Amino acid sequence: MLLTPSFFDRPVLDVCPDLLGKFLVTKQGAWMITEVEAYDWVDDLASHARHGKTDRNAPMFWEPWRRYVYLVYGMYWMLNIVTGPGEHPSAILLRWVESLAGPGKLTKHLEISKKYNGQLADKKTWLWIEDRGVIVKKNQIACLPRIGIDYAGEWAKKEWRFLIKKYSI
Repeated sequence: MLLTPSFFDRPVLDVCPDLLGKFLVTKQGAWMITEVEAYDWVDDLASHARHGKTDRNAPMFWEPWRRYVYLVYGMYWMLNIVTGPGEHPSAILLRWVESLAGPGKLTKHLEISKKYNGQLADKKTWLWIEDRGVIVKKNQIACLPRIGIDYAGEWAKKEWRFLIKKYSI
């Protein structure tokens, strides 16, 4: 079953654990989402929204269910799904899907690039998320600090990275 905007129209920290066990679907196939990372609002010093709305981060300020895709280090595209509510700029970075560890490897393998930025996560755009009935229990989820954001000070220590324990490395 295709996840709809209402699934994502909630606070990012509520959506993250619920996204684990769902499937990222593309033309190439489907992969279970096993690790995600939350970025929330302008107070989060690791969030691209921390300096307000720009051309680069504009999709974070749009309605939920949109994709926010950006280039990091000039070489890796990062795939995020915008969450709600409303114009509350928050997004979830897809870090790992079954057999594709790391957000850069994920987007490279699936040929995800800037062309997906701002698009809806629906079947018309050939990149969406489905619920295929996998149940991930709370005791199967680890909450850890986010990765690669030391510049964010205390915000780097927030345990806003969610993963299914059996897939952790």
